[in-house]
Amino acid sequence: EYEKGDASPWYPWLNSLPRLFYNAVSMTDFCLECLPPYAFALSRGERVKFDNVMNVLQKVDAVSPSVKENKELCRWAFNIVHTRAFGPDDNKHIAPMGDMFNHGTETEVSINYNEDGSCSAFTTRDVPAGSPLRASYGCPTNPSFFFATYGFLDETSPASFCKIMNITPNPQLLDLGYDFSRMLFYKDTGDISEEVWDVMLYQILGTKNRDVQQTFYNAHMAGDANTKQQIHQQYFADTSTALQTHVDTFLKQLDALSEKGRGKNYNEHPRLPLILKHNEFVRETFLRVKANLDPMVAQAGGVREPVGAF
Repeated sequence: EYEKGDASPWYPWLNSLPRLFYNAVSMTDFCLECLPPYAFALSRGERVKFDNVMNVLQKVDAVSPSVKENKELCRWAFNIVHTRAFGPDDNKHIAPMGDMFNHGTETEVSINYNEDGSCSAFTTRDVPAGSPLRASYGCPTNPSFFFATYGFLDETSPASFCKIMNITPNPQLLDLGYDFSRMLFYKDTGDISEEVWDVMLYQILGTKNRDVQQTFYNAHMAGDANTKQQIHQQYFADTSTALQTHVDTFLKQLDALSEKGRGKNYNEHPRLPLILKHNEFVRETFLRVKANLDPMVAQAGGVREPVGAF
């Protein structure tokens, strides 16, 4: 359609679309180096998707060689499709005009697609005049996903992933809630989700007492909150101290990554300001968690684990 220019029936829509993106596919390699591990992993995954599309595109005869060789144009097309198509992975849709709704943690609009592919959008509550109309782009507690995929920072996200990356998932950990959408630090309060405490304790018990570890898991699966709470209390000093070590270590790493990006030429790396803003958003969340954890550890008399224990 792009090659048809203004002869395309979709030209008015194509001509209205953004040309500048701030998502992972548009970042420079140096930009990626300033991201914390979770955001980096998501961003690297987006770059791999684009590389795969470029490889497949070379085999599509309907696309002219000049377009195939134009990587910036292909990047633009990838970003348009990838940021404006919604639905399950095996049945994505793009609905011109319907793709103009911004994301919101609190939404006013729901979008549905009929079997014939037509799109309908309707408000889910009364909307005062002059108010935004927003739809959901995904899980509201995963702002790093929005950042890497769409190129914006959702500062209204109530929570974000706790950034514990070096745990190898197994069925038991998944049952306990090891998932990016459930292992949360809360932005405004510094609260820590139950799943974080459960997963950390289960990991600690694996090195301290496997019998108690199994008892804890069985209690979780049986909904035995009293037994779980007793084990949590018994090992609270260990769990809270391990979490404190993780938070302190991550904050140091985050400060180093942000410092790396400061003072660089934003004309060469135009996404750096957003990256630094993302890092500061995460930092503020972790500082609130730290403000809660430090007195907990002091009261429990915990002994700090070696740096990098989790």
